[in-house]
Amino acid sequence: MSTNRTVALVGRPNVGKSRLFNRLVGRRIAIVHDKAGVTRDVNAVEIEDASGGPITLLDTGGIGLEDADTPKKLIEAAEEQVFVAVETAALICFVVDVREGLTVMDEMIAERLRKSGKKILLVINKVDEARMENRSADFSRLGLGAGICVSAEHGYNEDELRGAILYRLTPLDTEAAKLAQEQALKKRTRICILGRPNVGKSSLCNALMKSERLVVSEVPGTTRDSIELDLDYTDREGNVTPFRLVDTAGMRRKRQVDTPVEYFSAVRSEDAVSRSDVVFVVLDAMDGVTKQEQNLLGKALSMAPAVAVLVNKWDYAVEAINEGRLPKYKNEREYREAFEKSVRELLFFLPESPILFVSAKSGLYVDKILSLASTLNKRMDTKLSTPAINRLIQKMFERRAPARREGKRFKAYYALQTGNRPITIRIFCNSVEKLDENYRRYLERGFVTEFGLDGCPLRFVLVGKPPRERKG
Repeated sequence: MSTNRTVALVGRPNVGKSRLFNRLVGRRIAIVHDKAGVTRDVNAVEIEDASGGPITLLDTGGIGLEDADTPKKLIEAAEEQVFVAVETAALICFVVDVREGLTVMDEMIAERLRKSGKKILLVINKVDEARMENRSADFSRLGLGAGICVSAEHGYNEDELRGAILYRLTPLDTEAAKLAQEQALKKRTRICILGRPNVGKSSLCNALMKSERLVVSEVPGTTRDSIELDLDYTDREGNVTPFRLVDTAGMRRKRQVDTPVEYFSAVRSEDAVSRSDVVFVVLDAMDGVTKQEQNLLGKALSMAPAVAVLVNKWDYAVEAINEGRLPKYKNEREYREAFEKSVRELLFFLPESPILFVSAKSGLYVDKILSLASTLNKRMDTKLSTPAINRLIQKMFERRAPARREGKRFKAYYALQTGNRPITIRIFCNSVEKLDENYRRYLERGFVTEFGLDGCPLRFVLVGKPPRERKG
């Protein structure tokens, strides 16, 4: 039987939960900002206790947010996620703010937490120096004990807090600790869900998880952090593939990133892409490809994961066709073919990435997403034989010669594969400068087609002759 060692950080908005979360994790994961209500989803990270045993730490949104700029439905959805985390956790760290003192909302939250029946540790934050501990006496009225005074920003009493958390959690026995260590060593394939705001990224993640784990709202920009979730996929043969699913904030063009929170959201999304094995870029079935998707995919490819395209809300497109709201198309097949043709033309730089038409709402083909992710992940480890590489390059040069640049053509003498993720091909040539972008793309398409590398970007590393060895 598994041992629950999950700890949830809970409290009002802006009491420092995310900063404390980052402090305990040991790196910046949650976005920290002075504006209340930045955290909306539950952010989960596994950390180790002093003995190396795993603890799952949950950062939650603030309870009792009052913000005219945030829709009421979104506030309610975020608060619902907090109490899902409470039910999941073995220990609740109830975080309060010593500067603001005890509030009515603190008392209301404490009462609800007591009713949960979970262990509760009172954490009095923003005690930036020892003399501020005198202000903590009022919190004894909550009936949760004296509490631990800490400073998430400066690290005051961090070790004491870690010890208090460990004391309240069930210790792992030797066998359980060994099993936990083995599971931690098991590599998970990282899947990143990327796209513009409000295309249904969180809804797709929920459909994959078969739960309402993430906050889903019609309000663009709901997801601020990159949220990571673990799930295991079992194929028809019974093989289990462990995945880590990363839902990112909606990525905007830089000139549209007009607040510090959105800027850090964009930075986190880019970081999530760079650390992923497979990136799914989500398109809206009714909008098609926009300039923003072109920019997003170009950025994703430059960070070198495998890439596929998910066309979400396909049920809406089918409904629109059936109701005659898309009179240009006679049936779904025609619209699908036109949509795919448009994707291929506008996203011409893709390495023949698979396109999957899905619906998070109806569940249409959602089950194929993990199967595709598994396939792409394995494909990124493809080993190409050196003779096959050189035969292909020779054939492609014979079929279409490179254009002349300054009177001379690009020549490839020899090539071999030197790496994976991305698949890297080193080409020994006459001059690096002679290879233009169009011919580079021609070679990439040839490799993808010949070796079945759909969705896998290639990197060509050119090694030219020293200038003294070039003729003319």
